[in-house]
Amino acid sequence: MPAVQHQLPTVEEVSAGGIVVDASKDTLDVAIIARLNRGGRLEWCLPKGHPEGSENNEEAAVREIAEETGIEGRIVSALGSIDYWFTVSGHRVHKTVHHYLLISTGGYLTIENDPDHEAVDVAWVPLQDLGRRLSFPNERRIADLAREVLPEHL
Repeated sequence: MPAVQHQLPTVEEVSAGGIVVDASKDTLDVAIIARLNRGGRLEWCLPKGHPEGSENNEEAAVREIAEETGIEGRIVSALGSIDYWFTVSGHRVHKTVHHYLLISTGGYLTIENDPDHEAVDVAWVPLQDLGRRLSFPNERRIADLAREVLPEHL
């Protein structure tokens, strides 16, 4: 007799965020955040979050980056999307994250404006070091793409 397969319900989630660059610095610094994962380990990642209300992905990316890093920015390019699966509390989540390249327009580094208090730290990282600082390979690929397209927006 074959084993009974129990299919977990699937939830689709969408987030938006990206790479905000301080173009006034020769090192083209990028604001990234640190979060604690479910195991309590610190992970450095790109700021992102869910669209709220009638926001589109671009509006959500600008707002989420400002909330999580304190840095205001203007989108200059789409950087593509990544998707991945994970399981939480009895259901599978298929998450799609839309990433954008932004040039900073103001603000200062702070996690005090993060309404969800997910960010536990924030830092400026030179663009050339970004891949070494980010915890996730899929975000490192987004950083590589940002390095390729940024010169045409400076």
